[in-house]
Amino acid sequence: MWGNGGNKKASKIDTLIGQNTELRGDVRFSGGLHVDGTIRGNIIAEQEANSVLSLSERGLIEGEVRVPNLVLNGCVNGDVYASEHIQLAANARVKGNVYYKVIEMARGAEVNGSLIHYDEGRKALPRGKQVPAADASEVVTADS
Repeated sequence: MWGNGGNKKASKIDTLIGQNTELRGDVRFSGGLHVDGTIRGNIIAEQEANSVLSLSERGLIEGEVRVPNLVLNGCVNGDVYASEHIQLAANARVKGNVYYKVIEMARGAEVNGSLIHYDEGRKALPRGKQVPAADASEVVTADS
């Protein structure tokens, strides 16, 4: 699930949201959640370090995402908070800020917002707060 050299936390999918499914409202989950469809609401993982959200190239999320681990190859319209690891694949599109601890970004991925690094000692800041620019040394790139 993580690709070459990625963080191999949880690869098990506990919940699947199919391509022809649209959910309206917030989604809370633990374990593995894979989305091929559309979610119009926030996605929040329970406080498990091994929870993983994967969004396929067909998937769309319109809302905020707060998860430890994220594999993104679809579209997110909202801020993304990845407290452990985020992998932005070639078709990833984010319209919002990305708060991350460790990031991998493939050629072709787009972020229309800011990349903001944070570590364990400092939680992601809520909207409206000023934060320093991302440190380029923390960004890991992977060519597709």
